[in-house]
Amino acid sequence: MPKYLMEAKFTPQGVQGLRNEGGTSRRDVVEKAVASVGGTVESFNFAFGEFDTYTIMEMPDNGSAAAVSMAITGSGAVMTRIVVLLTPEEVDTVRQSVDYRPPRC
Repeated sequence: MPKYLMEAKFTPQGVQGLRNEGGTSRRDVVEKAVASVGGTVESFNFAFGEFDTYTIMEMPDNGSAAAVSMAITGSGAVMTRIVVLLTPEEVDTVRQSVDYRPPRC
């Protein structure tokens, strides 16, 4: 199954909810949401910096990943960004020649 990185940033409303419910509750909610579309959570971590959480998920497809992201962002308490992750083996299969010219200075 393809892997995805979901980066999430809490809004002020979301921070208040996090303080009320705790971190493990948020992890459990995300795991349930991902499972509802046939996926699994490999890791869920809080962090300092631009994003508040980083979640690595295995999902059936891009549509499933987008559905989870839109459901979470649609709550208004969290903003998410999804990154498609590639394995080293997938990168090894990229052998196509691309006709590209960089911008000229």
